[in-house]
Amino acid sequence: MDILKNFFIWLFVSIVLIFILQNINFNNNYSKDKIEYSRFIYDLNNNRIKEVYINGREILVTKKNNNNYITYIPFYDSELLKNLLKKNIKIIGEPIEKNNLLTSIFISWSPILILIIIWIFFIKQIQLNNKNAISFSKNRAKIIFNKIDINFSDVAGCDEVKNEISDIIFFLKNPEKFKNIGCRIPKGILMVGLPGTGKTLLAKALAGESNVPFFNISGSDFVEMFVGVGASRVRNMFYEAKKNSPCIIFIDEIDAVGRQRGFGLGSGNDEREQTLNQILVEMDGFNTKDNIVVIAATNRLDILDPALLRSGRFDRQILIDLPDIKGREEILRIHTKKIFMDLNINLSLISKYTSGFSGADLFNLVNESVILAIKNNKNHVSMDDFEKSIDKILLGLEKSSMVITNDQKELTAYHESGHTIVGKLISNNDLLHKVTIIPRSKSLGATCFLQEENLLNFNKIKLENQISILYGGRIAEEIIYGKNFVSTGSKDDIKKATIIARNMIMKWGYSYKLGPLYYDNIDLSNKKLFNNNKNISEYTHKIIDEEILNLIKINYNKAKNILINNINILHNMKDALIEYETLDSIQINKIINKKL
Repeated sequence: MDILKNFFIWLFVSIVLIFILQNINFNNNYSKDKIEYSRFIYDLNNNRIKEVYINGREILVTKKNNNNYITYIPFYDSELLKNLLKKNIKIIGEPIEKNNLLTSIFISWSPILILIIIWIFFIKQIQLNNKNAISFSKNRAKIIFNKIDINFSDVAGCDEVKNEISDIIFFLKNPEKFKNIGCRIPKGILMVGLPGTGKTLLAKALAGESNVPFFNISGSDFVEMFVGVGASRVRNMFYEAKKNSPCIIFIDEIDAVGRQRGFGLGSGNDEREQTLNQILVEMDGFNTKDNIVVIAATNRLDILDPALLRSGRFDRQILIDLPDIKGREEILRIHTKKIFMDLNINLSLISKYTSGFSGADLFNLVNESVILAIKNNKNHVSMDDFEKSIDKILLGLEKSSMVITNDQKELTAYHESGHTIVGKLISNNDLLHKVTIIPRSKSLGATCFLQEENLLNFNKIKLENQISILYGGRIAEEIIYGKNFVSTGSKDDIKKATIIARNMIMKWGYSYKLGPLYYDNIDLSNKKLFNNNKNISEYTHKIIDEEILNLIKINYNKAKNILINNINILHNMKDALIEYETLDSIQINKIINKKL
């Protein structure tokens, strides 16, 4: 686009210059009237001319009365000089100046020059387009030949996964040892996990441990609007990989090109399907001498084409889950190696407070803590920096400039006190970490719990207790202000409690009326979907609604009884929150035990 723009600019400048040059009067010393050549002949025949000054076709005429004018010879006149000599007229001749000659040549040849320039320009554009067209279908994989400075020691929280893929390292280092005993190493490894769990990091660590070339590409890099381009890139990438074997090909977000064929509305994307077909063909085309391992990553296993998942292509499917408490602590230790921290920082406590964090989230937490310490002009990171960063990630930015009335602050204090008291006094629940009424972008307050142990599953009592805790804030408002003055701040709590209750009835078999049956993929809010669903009757649909509502009511009343029986604690905790705004676990225990 810039080349075309520059071309038109220069073309315009050239035309303007030619126009100016063609209209320049090179005899600026003679600013005279222009007279017809026939008038000049008339004056010549009537002896009115005194002298003439001839410069090419231009003639400056001086009459006997000293009047001057200019005329031009329209054609070659062989008799003009003879007639001037017969009349004894003074003749002054001067050759054309060199610069005028060059200008005349330039003017006369300028159209041809412009055509030559245009021709050269378009020839170069055609050559450039041909070059781009050739490179357009080349693979866009980033090839790393040098040793990757990432290894398994830089990856934590997934020891089982590292053990699972460690045999790939032995194969890439000693492929002949495997072939001599007739072993076929898996052609493909599919890493499945939530975003940020370390799929790409594991692939790089595998390449680093193996010390082999690493081809890194995203699934979206194959797909273009032109049919056939993606397939060509796949062929080119595998061709380069075979020349550099043994090596690793890593395809990130393979679901961008590996979606199930013929699935969904419309005829599908021909380019994407051709690209997928080429990947399938290339992976089938491996032989024992190729020594290529293909690693792919996705968080959408359910939409991948079955042909990708069969044996002989992606032989292994490895689930990379969110790290547990121990894994989060190990990841934090890796990310905090190079930062200056206080000696009293408790990474174990931070790992308990970051339940549900992925490896990428933990890296972001450490980075946010360092940024916060720098903003506060500190040369080290403290525990307070970590806690504030966790609150920022989980709850949003602190709204220190928000103006809150005393009534609103009191309502928020009662609401969070309700969550806290129910969470503290109910059995079989996580430990309370703190409660705050400092407003943030996601809420006006928060009650935070600590996960003491890895929870692999939940029982009915714990799930029901979670429902009670979620309704604790709304119930506290109802007790203090009445049903008609309950605020809308419980929206998210109601949503979470309803999801838990619905899963308990529809997926986890906690309904005595329905029994241990599974009712997934049923949208209770969509009557049209229900009418088209043959797996559930209208009678069963009604029972599901009743069971969910009944489960909510039972645990709602359980939380209500706890708060009514501890109404004094509710008032005391409200007062403490208004005074301190944030209460930690020690202060909460003192209020519960009536010592604060």
